[in-house]
Amino acid sequence: MNARIVVLPGDGVGPEVTNEAVRVLSAVASGWEHHFDLVTLPVGGAAIDVSGTPLPAATASACVEADAVLLGAVGDSKYDAGGPRPEQGLLELRRVMGVFANLRPIVVHPAGARVSPLQPARLAGVDLLFVRELTGGIYFGEKTRRALPQGGDVARDVCTYSTAEIERVTRRAGQLARSRRRRLTSIDKANVLETSRLWREVVSRVVADEFPDIELEHLLVDAAAMHLLLRPADFDVLVTENMFGDILTDEAAVLAGSIGLLPSASLGNGARGLYEPVHGSAPQLAGRDEANPVGAILSAALLLRHSLGLEQEARAVESATHAVLDSGMLTADLALPGMEAAGTAAMGGAIAERTARSAPHSARARQAIHV
Repeated sequence: MNARIVVLPGDGVGPEVTNEAVRVLSAVASGWEHHFDLVTLPVGGAAIDVSGTPLPAATASACVEADAVLLGAVGDSKYDAGGPRPEQGLLELRRVMGVFANLRPIVVHPAGARVSPLQPARLAGVDLLFVRELTGGIYFGEKTRRALPQGGDVARDVCTYSTAEIERVTRRAGQLARSRRRRLTSIDKANVLETSRLWREVVSRVVADEFPDIELEHLLVDAAAMHLLLRPADFDVLVTENMFGDILTDEAAVLAGSIGLLPSASLGNGARGLYEPVHGSAPQLAGRDEANPVGAILSAALLLRHSLGLEQEARAVESATHAVLDSGMLTADLALPGMEAAGTAAMGGAIAERTARSAPHSARARQAIHV
């Protein structure tokens, strides 16, 4: 296979973790005889520094034309003083790529369970997948702020959803639920919000008409937040709107023990997608070889699966990642007191080497990653 992959390292620890994901992709390309044309371009704060904008036109154009995009992270407090913000580049990138469904799988590994604040009994069997609507809702609605005659300001953020927006993300969630355990939980606030009432109506209709073999459950967002911590193993696929999904997936990261373990995929109607770890840019860790690269590496596995259709290779990367964690090699976010923590590069190198070992052309794969 020939594929063009745009790599956007971004800010903070983004360059460090994407570097390790690229090492793993190099092992896959050599070991399975694929050709990945990897093109690195700026986004976020890194792009502001060189061009004054968080999403340069050349970056946007390359992403739209690529087979897949691998992103590190964006954001830094040094941009808080004013001017364009790095996060605006990410929102615009999602829009121009037309990716409307954000997939965030959460599987609890024993290494993560040891550092999770939840009791081990609650974490047994957790394997869930969030599907978050990504390009609508309050984040993309009209925003206003004006001064009041009597003093102070009034601000407004408008939340808007259309039937078509809800239908397409529901279909994606239904397809994924059908490939898993055939259970779908839709999360809204239909007792208060009109957008949520429309959401519930459309989800119910689409599932009844197009996915009658799937069990559908509706939960209010406040109840869902509670049940994610009380009965997480009961969930299979969860679909929700943009802001609720943003909040709930960060809450659900507690289940895994570390947000550094979690990948994500943002998909549209076609195969092209945007892949990034769930964690932020963590500028305080930049350059210290301490960030966990697992989220970025597992995001690369999702890229292989969803955009390139390379299921065997995706499973090889995931198996290699779990094997390294099983071996006791852990980064600082997972290491217990008294344990020696592995650095970002060492962790990425170990996963790349394990991936190379499982490849049909193992020697060539190992040479590609300089192991």
